[in-house]
Amino acid sequence: MSLLAVGLSHRTAPVALLERVAVTGDALVKLLHDVRTDAHVSETMIVSTCNRVEVYAEVDRFHGGVTAVTDLLSAHSGIPQEQLTRHLYVHYEDRVVEHLFTIACGLDSMVVGEGQILGQVRQSLRLAQEQGTAGTTLNELAQHALRVGKRAHTETGIDRAGASLVGVGLTLAERVLGPIQGKRALVVGAGSMSALSAATLGRAGVTDIVVANRTFERAARLAQTVGGRAVELADVEHELSGADLVISCTGAGSVVIGTDMVARAVRDQPLFLLDLALPHDVDPGVRTLPGVTLVDLESMQEAGLGEEGSGPDDVAAVRSIVAAEVCEYLRAERAATVTPTVVALRAKAADVVEAELGRLVTRVPEMDGRLRDEIAQTVRRVVDKLLHEPTVRVKRFAASPAGDHYAEALRELFDLNPKVPEAVTRADVAEVETDLTGRAGEEEA
Repeated sequence: MSLLAVGLSHRTAPVALLERVAVTGDALVKLLHDVRTDAHVSETMIVSTCNRVEVYAEVDRFHGGVTAVTDLLSAHSGIPQEQLTRHLYVHYEDRVVEHLFTIACGLDSMVVGEGQILGQVRQSLRLAQEQGTAGTTLNELAQHALRVGKRAHTETGIDRAGASLVGVGLTLAERVLGPIQGKRALVVGAGSMSALSAATLGRAGVTDIVVANRTFERAARLAQTVGGRAVELADVEHELSGADLVISCTGAGSVVIGTDMVARAVRDQPLFLLDLALPHDVDPGVRTLPGVTLVDLESMQEAGLGEEGSGPDDVAAVRSIVAAEVCEYLRAERAATVTPTVVALRAKAADVVEAELGRLVTRVPEMDGRLRDEIAQTVRRVVDKLLHEPTVRVKRFAASPAGDHYAEALRELFDLNPKVPEAVTRADVAEVETDLTGRAGEEEA
């Protein structure tokens, strides 16, 4: 089985197309299961954010996996394949690892270095775990990616290098409204991006924050964290009349704030709307209204906002971290593939030892127990010493790109079946793992 990633992002597709491909809620769950049930796929996880949709999978065949995922993305979005494939990118094996690690560090985000993507990857993994579509391979890959992302944000200044989309949006808002301290803000939605928006507004000195959401209880919980108040989603039109700044990110999949709604709101001050939803929450037609400014993901993409001044030293440092972590992940994965072969080798050696000791007892029945135990210990030590060097070396060789050939040679030379190590006990397995880690380290040192 091999790793595969198929997706599109703000770098390869216009926001209008991303809106059509984006999946949330029940549609996301359905896509997860549709991909997982394909004959070529054994595991899958989907990262769907405001500027990317990516399907990660463990597949038995490259072409079969790519075709399956592409077909399903086309079917779920209603976009013909010939139109969709122009914007897709495909990564395979080692490139999947590098890509996901890069994503987790925020290096591929619209705003380089933003930390929101870490939570989105974590949420994607959690959903795949809950739905039973992620197994050992994708669990380990995603967990490692999360650790890499956390390391990048802890060890470098990438957080300073790139603000979040919310931070960029507020900077634009101040160009229109002036300092936002003392302004009145309306946050529409109560998900992770809305929570980030409310918290950012609070840190910026906005003390009058209203949160509107379809589920009032969630709006109330979010409003409480920032000292604001909550309203029903149906009250948005009324709240628009007094708002200076609106941030919307509901994931509703359709327009929440229409042009007519904004036009009916009686107001005598400028209104700035920041639409961070995909598909968009705010009707682009509001731009035709006097005194109204709308910034959405598409306008950010067209303007290249967030891509400048991203701290070249910090970005370079994060890229070095990614490169080192990719090497370490691949080394560990390749070395791990050797363990079944080594277990089978030790199982076969144990069988030979026990058979010969049994034959010795039969031939020399008068041998006392103490001598018999000493001979048994000596034989086992000899076998351990003989096996130690080959297992250390095969582990070392396995970490190289063509390392599987060495394990294959070992299987052929000793006629091993790694899938049937009946003679190996838990203690034997632990000893093998020690041999492949601790003893190997001592040998190399």
